[in-house]
Amino acid sequence: MKDGTKEDYLLLEKHEKKFIEGTSQRILKFMSNLNHTLEGYQVSRLEHSLQTATRALNEKADDEMIVAALLHDIGDDLSPLNHAEYAASVLKPYVSEKTHWIVEKHGIFQLYYYAHHIGGNKNEREKYKGHKYYKDTIDFCENWDQKSFDPNFKSLKLKDFEPYVKKIFSRTPYSQ
Repeated sequence: MKDGTKEDYLLLEKHEKKFIEGTSQRILKFMSNLNHTLEGYQVSRLEHSLQTATRALNEKADDEMIVAALLHDIGDDLSPLNHAEYAASVLKPYVSEKTHWIVEKHGIFQLYYYAHHIGGNKNEREKYKGHKYYKDTIDFCENWDQKSFDPNFKSLKLKDFEPYVKKIFSRTPYSQ
């Protein structure tokens, strides 16, 4: 890289910008392949994501939060031990600090529903009590995420969320 010229890097930047413009399409393609499930769940990872996003849309969440709800578990396949941080990282350049924080911390907040059954601390989220997005993250988990494993729920299809994903990922990135 140290031998690259300004012209070389201007050319590469041009190609990189074009590649970045295709991010929403790559995300949607990745999401479409989440039609399998982790053992024991009654819905696929895609269906869980669609249910979560449909609930957000039904409650009139803003576009950014609808996309965050859709993508909140995008890390499950590649990074199951820190899936929330993975999803938050994908979203970070395009969403607000609040949305990023909610997605990043939702994994810890979800422990409330099951950790005590498997020898964990269901109240681990309490270490964030007093944080400005604490209640918002509880609401995300309570109202959308933890309810979205329902095989009888009628969710929208992935194509219904394409305009939202395209809108969010076409934004000028936040400077965070």
